[in-house]
Amino acid sequence: MERRIPDPEFLSVAPIGRDELRTCEAWRIAFAGQRKDHRYYEIIADTVRDHFEYGCFAIRDPSGRVLAVQPYFLLDQDVLEGIKPDRSSLVGRIRCRYPRFLKLRTLMLGCTAGEGHLAASAYLSSAAVARALAQNIVAQAHALGAQMIVLKEFPRNDRRDLAYFEREGFGRAPSMPMTTLDIDYNSFDDYMQSALSAKTRRDLRKKFHAAERSDLEMTVTDNAASFIDELYPLYLQTYERSHFHFEKLTKDYFRRLGCEMSDKTRFFIWYRGNTLMAFALCMVEGEDIFAEYIGLDYDFALDLHLYHYISRDVIAWAMTHGYKRFRSSGLNYDPKLHLRHRLDPIDLYVRHVSPTANRIMRQALPWIVPARYDTTLRKFPDYRQMW
Repeated sequence: MERRIPDPEFLSVAPIGRDELRTCEAWRIAFAGQRKDHRYYEIIADTVRDHFEYGCFAIRDPSGRVLAVQPYFLLDQDVLEGIKPDRSSLVGRIRCRYPRFLKLRTLMLGCTAGEGHLAASAYLSSAAVARALAQNIVAQAHALGAQMIVLKEFPRNDRRDLAYFEREGFGRAPSMPMTTLDIDYNSFDDYMQSALSAKTRRDLRKKFHAAERSDLEMTVTDNAASFIDELYPLYLQTYERSHFHFEKLTKDYFRRLGCEMSDKTRFFIWYRGNTLMAFALCMVEGEDIFAEYIGLDYDFALDLHLYHYISRDVIAWAMTHGYKRFRSSGLNYDPKLHLRHRLDPIDLYVRHVSPTANRIMRQALPWIVPARYDTTLRKFPDYRQMW
């Protein structure tokens, strides 16, 4: 018998407990076809706890049957995090006296470690999920004590469905975009010859030569449990050097990801002798390989140009194994520009629960996102697609 999809007007939205989730069919099939399926959200909720409170909204029909499950999390969000006001600025001086000025309790839909997606199911289309959430989310924010609502880093392809949120007063602005690179080539040398300028090829070969003289050896595995104590300090080195911090991963995150999602994870490890020098955590889905996190030994990383070297090795491995696209997370855009990556925009949707405050927030939103102030992004030929 064909299952009848109810009108979104008659759907309800409310938090659902993890005990009920364990037996919920809609949750087990949530994000099917994405590299980060429901297992990933469970791992994140258990291992990345600092400053975050996790939950899920169940979208139910009038009989109470769960048709879709959308993850959320709560945190105290600095509205000006993207522009980092100086202590001598007006905001900085105000915060000396009122530390929580423009720091709001925030309800976020999406994922703390990665981009978000709408949890469509066999019962509800992504458009129906978006409409049901958009019509109910302000009431849920009030119930959870949140002042601000954010849809965190949803792909550009979702803009048509997420227009329901804009009709409910949300503003949209770009987050720091992901990137994508066509790697449908016979080899890395073939890619360099076909896609890169002669100057870039010369520069890359010099950088590769520096690392090759150090006799680095790469191995690939789907489980990092046996060397997590070596891997994690390299992650922390890279994390501390970043100008933008949101989530801080834990040892248990890396351990559980390999143990529970080995079908999706690939850990690339570079040793020099018995010393682990670098790693890259990637995830795979279909013909795409996604670069998620890296860790580098910065006593050597800059002199050996390890970032370029490990990028080459991962892409070459992906080509050999039949992957067609290399997709990377945000930041570090200069080398990606020269390697001919394209921007893969992801969006923020934001509203304040107060209609009055929301009018101000919608006007300010495009000016407080860090993507506006990254000068390298403007050099990409598809920069305007972000907006």
